[in-house]
Amino acid sequence: MSFTTDSIAEQLRSVRERIRQAALRAGRNPEEVTLIAVSKTKPAEMIQEAYGCGQRVFGENRVQELTEKLTALPQDISWQLIGHLQTNKVRQIVGKAALIHSVDSIRLAEELQRESEKKGVVTELLLEVNIAGEESKFGLRPEDLESAAVRIAQMPSLKLRGLMTVAPFTAIPEENRKYFRQIRQLAVDIKDKNIDNVTMDILSMGMTGDFEVAVEEGATMVRVGTGIFGGRDYPARG
Repeated sequence: MSFTTDSIAEQLRSVRERIRQAALRAGRNPEEVTLIAVSKTKPAEMIQEAYGCGQRVFGENRVQELTEKLTALPQDISWQLIGHLQTNKVRQIVGKAALIHSVDSIRLAEELQRESEKKGVVTELLLEVNIAGEESKFGLRPEDLESAAVRIAQMPSLKLRGLMTVAPFTAIPEENRKYFRQIRQLAVDIKDKNIDNVTMDILSMGMTGDFEVAVEEGATMVRVGTGIFGGRDYPARG
């Protein structure tokens, strides 16, 4: 499904309104929730259309795609890396992504620290949590989060801002409510430890199929792609 300019604007309005309503249902200020338009595999023209509708935060899964779009599109866009980051790609992304959502190991954090120190920047990041224990997904186990936060807090060129999760795919969004609640509680527990250099003010959770439930449970960032841009056309491999 390809979206026209009008439909991108319409979908953005719809998603923003659904975020607003979900926040109000939970007694939250809708301004607390940032919509990340997931633009992976989408051409710059479609991103420019969303930009023209006021969207300024975009999420990409691949380092190369993010860096290419960064140079081709307006400079006030906040680019967020939401996909798995390999250690051999760290050099290419440090200093370019406003936030890295997918830090899933101390080894990766150490590589980010080395490269950030070398470039003289502070890299903001989230710890990715495999909240449902799915073998097919990346992320730290919940029981390993606190020790990881303590380690990262000692890395002066990194700033741990919170947690991210990719909840299980389901046709029934309500089924993921328990996972979003667990993520929120994990963030509260870490915040209560008062670890220096750790804020836990960002919860990145919820996607096209379940973002309203995520907002009701405390998400401060939701990652919506298909709901804005339509289905994705993945390039053929081989």
